[in-house]
Amino acid sequence: MIVPKWRCISAIALSLGFAPAAIGTATAHAAPACIGPASDTWINLSVDRVRNSKGLITATLYPNEPKRFLVKNGSLYVASTPANVGQTRFCLFVPRPGLYAIAIYHDEDSSGKINRGGLFGIPTEAVGFSNNPIILFGPPSLRSVLIDVQHTNQSTTINLKRF
Repeated sequence: MIVPKWRCISAIALSLGFAPAAIGTATAHAAPACIGPASDTWINLSVDRVRNSKGLITATLYPNEPKRFLVKNGSLYVASTPANVGQTRFCLFVPRPGLYAIAIYHDEDSSGKINRGGLFGIPTEAVGFSNNPIILFGPPSLRSVLIDVQHTNQSTTINLKRF
């Protein structure tokens, strides 16, 4: 896929914290707090119940494909933003309108992976999913966490949970 030159310049400028007016209107509007590969579609996320400001809030975006959900290399991408105690807000780029699953975890030690412990490998860092499904024994189903991003600039809240 060929990426337009203005998009590449836009991504570099955005990574440096600039939002020049010359780039596309949708991207410029979303730029200051969006993470992930730039696109014209994004969703605003509020991650609640963040225990402290250590480390990162890491978001993993999955397509609506059951075989790819929560498996190694199954995601569309993984992106992180600094954690803020209480609530962390940011926007997440999605490739285009459609159904997606979002998994979040608080990477308190900035290791780039979910810390696990115990006999069953239960996460020791807080996790959450789009639609805030009830999690009892094992991970939620893809169907329970799919979120329909119909248009850009939608908002949702994900509650973190510790096990």
